[in-house]
Amino acid sequence: MTEEPAVAPGRIVLLTASHRVAPGLLSWPAWQTLREADQVLCGDPGHPQLPYLREAGVTVALAAPTAQELVDACAGGRTVVVLPSGEGDQTLTDGLSRLAGSGRVQMPDLELLPGSYDLPGARLLDLVQVMDRIRAECPWSSTRTHEGLAKYAIEESYELVEAIESGDRGELREELGDVLLQVVFHARIAEEEDEPFSIDDVAATIVEKLIHRHPHVFGDEKAGTPEDVKEHWLRTKAAEKQRDSITSGVPLAQPALALAAKLSSRVAASPLEVPLPQTEGIGYELLTLASRSEASGTDPEAALRAAARVYRDAILAAELEGRSSEG
Repeated sequence: MTEEPAVAPGRIVLLTASHRVAPGLLSWPAWQTLREADQVLCGDPGHPQLPYLREAGVTVALAAPTAQELVDACAGGRTVVVLPSGEGDQTLTDGLSRLAGSGRVQMPDLELLPGSYDLPGARLLDLVQVMDRIRAECPWSSTRTHEGLAKYAIEESYELVEAIESGDRGELREELGDVLLQVVFHARIAEEEDEPFSIDDVAATIVEKLIHRHPHVFGDEKAGTPEDVKEHWLRTKAAEKQRDSITSGVPLAQPALALAAKLSSRVAASPLEVPLPQTEGIGYELLTLASRSEASGTDPEAALRAAARVYRDAILAAELEGRSSEG
């Protein structure tokens, strides 16, 4: 008695694609699999890939088969490609897992084929999308202005500095997100104003600036040391700004120690010789200390914060000792 030849189990391909990549921009293996498949199925009539697949001559049947129906469709060695919805087809994948685990069904080969991948920075697209919806639908966010949000930018910046100095990685990640939110929020507001601009315009501006100020990276200039890089940066920045004064662009509203250090660094980088005021008073003493700190390469704000934290710890220790003695 001759044995009947085994029936090939076929192949199921779950073709995924990132919603952060423009529809139709699929990898070559994805297009090759789609063209060679015996059947392509999609249960979502609004799937963003459908118009592009049809334009490319790929026939897609609108169907949401059960796991068993999908296995049966692969009988005889057929290849069936399934386009999952954006949320994924959990019911189908769970059903396939149960069939495979039962041991009673000859399962087709199951392949997960990413048709496109997220590039670095792709989640920023999600942030822009979320911010757009919040601006449109949230009663509080929809009425915010640049002026009303300004204080939050300052607060979040200080919280970021604190996270950096604390060394807490989780806190650093969170605070960086909060600072990024301020940028995206302000850019979204700017879309609604006179002379509007978007987050893409903001990104384009800083990209252009970075490329222009790094000729040693994107151009033909050479920079072998950090000092060479700083020289390139200052020279390029001066040519861009065409400022009337070396104090132009120094915000007077910044913390006083940082302001004093910044003015001192501007003088040091210029051909000017401007001695520090010799007037008596604590303010002038602090100005001298800030200038000396800047000249030595020490951030006076960071140095004072570090000293203040040591003093705070001493206060906490004294309080603890006081409570212990009372007990």
